[in-house]
Amino acid sequence: MNYLGVEYSVKHLPELDEGFIPFGVWSEAYLKGAAQPLAIAVERDKGHISVRHTKIYGTAEMAEADYRYVERFVKFLLWSIGGFRVYICGCSEIAQRLKTAYTPEGERQFDFTFVGQLYERDLEIVDLPYDQCPAANEEALPIGGHMEGCRIGFDAGGSDRKVSAVIDGEPVYSEEVVWFPKLQEDPDYHYGHIVEAMKTAASKMPRVDAIGVSSAGVFVGNAPMVASLFIKVPRSNWEKVKTIYDRAAAEIGDVPIVVANDGDVSALAGAMGLGVGNIMGIAMGTSEAVGYVDKDKNVLGWINELAFAPVDLQEDAMQDEWSTDYGVGCKYFSQDAVIKLAPRAGIELDPTLSPAEKLKVVQGLMEKDDPRAQAVFRSIGTYLAYTVVQYSQFYDIEHMMMLGRVMSGKGGDTILKVCNDILKEEYPELAAKCEVMLPDEKTRRVGQSVAAASLPALR
Repeated sequence: MNYLGVEYSVKHLPELDEGFIPFGVWSEAYLKGAAQPLAIAVERDKGHISVRHTKIYGTAEMAEADYRYVERFVKFLLWSIGGFRVYICGCSEIAQRLKTAYTPEGERQFDFTFVGQLYERDLEIVDLPYDQCPAANEEALPIGGHMEGCRIGFDAGGSDRKVSAVIDGEPVYSEEVVWFPKLQEDPDYHYGHIVEAMKTAASKMPRVDAIGVSSAGVFVGNAPMVASLFIKVPRSNWEKVKTIYDRAAAEIGDVPIVVANDGDVSALAGAMGLGVGNIMGIAMGTSEAVGYVDKDKNVLGWINELAFAPVDLQEDAMQDEWSTDYGVGCKYFSQDAVIKLAPRAGIELDPTLSPAEKLKVVQGLMEKDDPRAQAVFRSIGTYLAYTVVQYSQFYDIEHMMMLGRVMSGKGGDTILKVCNDILKEEYPELAAKCEVMLPDEKTRRVGQSVAAASLPALR
């Protein structure tokens, strides 16, 4: 197969999406003929800088392939690592095109706005010679694993909130309560629910020594800077959101509180359950949520928002309505993927159903061994196999733990089998190193809210 002058090979195209061009596979083929050095550095808060050295062709004939490769590479770095300044070192032409793309009016205006909200400063593209690339400055940070004392673990989900009272690592009380945070403009609604949950857990223990929170979103310290739970809250009222967890904890007492992204807490739960590191957790639900802990069970300080990171280069791929981009993870590893593929398999879905209800329809057919539903989940398994190849180019992964409602039942089993079969056939070395799996019973027992409770160290 050929895309932009690069010959690449994919043995197992998704049967319901034969135009799929896996970014990781294509980029490996692209690099075989590239010779001109290029460096990309991404700077984020506290002076942290991540640097990636790569190559381009640098010829007129391959100019579009060069730009496509670097533009997608930069996009992946911004949504995996995060950052407010990107240095393109070694190609002024590409740097200048990216400067135009990352503006309020440019092709990547969503990314530009997101970065502005996250870091409270504009995203910059800096054009430098290759030999002036900034030096890397990385720092991995420990996350959780503290079990001693009386702790509250709060898991802020989009449809229900979970809280656990945990004494010396053992949950003595847990509850789930339905709430509707994504529909509420008033942050006091969220605050009331958070405080109520914490007070309920506190009432089940003799004292509270620490509070840990797992929540969707990107955080600076304990402050949600961008978070889907607060999607309806106007930015003009965001100061209340930034302090919401610290204020809630203060109502319980003068105790340490740590807030972490729910994807990282999922990976932490896996690390605690398996007793190992280098774990990536991927939750396929409303969207794609990702977390990662390294070999020492530390987090990298990355945002890991891979829902918006590219996985497919086909230019007529399904568009993400929020980011307006094509071929990004949320349309391949979520209920949206099932909904996208179902009509192609001949499954007609009632348009009046919610996305979650549409997923249940296809999963119901899958439980009856409907061949149309089987094609849907086989296709997602194929997506996943080639994306494991891509993610492994950016993360050191030995265990990939698959979570979320899309992975339940026979559909999840099919996704897992197809993925692992393709990896064993085409990428045996990667398959031997990286285990793609569902969480085991011990990991399930740890649970999200219990892992969240372990986040803070005691004073």
